Parts: sequence; C-alpha cells; structure tokens
Amino acid sequence: MPWNEADFPASMRHLAPPVRAKAIAIANALLAEGVDEGGAIRIAVAKAEAWAQQRGLPLRA
Repeated sequence: MPWNEADFPASMRHLAPPVRAKAIAIANALLAEGVDEGGAIRIAVAKAEAWAQQRGLPLRA
C-alpha cells in the first residue's frame, strides 16, 4: 500500500516533516521493488534519517 503525507506508518510520526516525506518516498520505492512493508519502513526511516543528518536537518518533529 503506497503511503503519502496524510496516510503513513505510525513509526514515521516522530519524524520532522521533510524527513518523513523522504522516508515515505523511499518506502514507496522499496514497496514497488517488492520489499515487504516492515522492511521498507525500517530501511526508509534509516535512510531518511541519514539523508537529514548529511544536510544538517532536524530529525524529529
């Protein structure tokens, strides 16, 4: 099930909006590649947090 800014996994709720948007995009791409939802969420959150840290963005909302 693809996610968006209005409907996303509860585990992404704590992320700052730009980081959450990145995590949603990554998770949706992983789902399209056939990764299971749980794995897609975990990978997406980790990659989005790394993306934010590289840019000096706040991680949490």
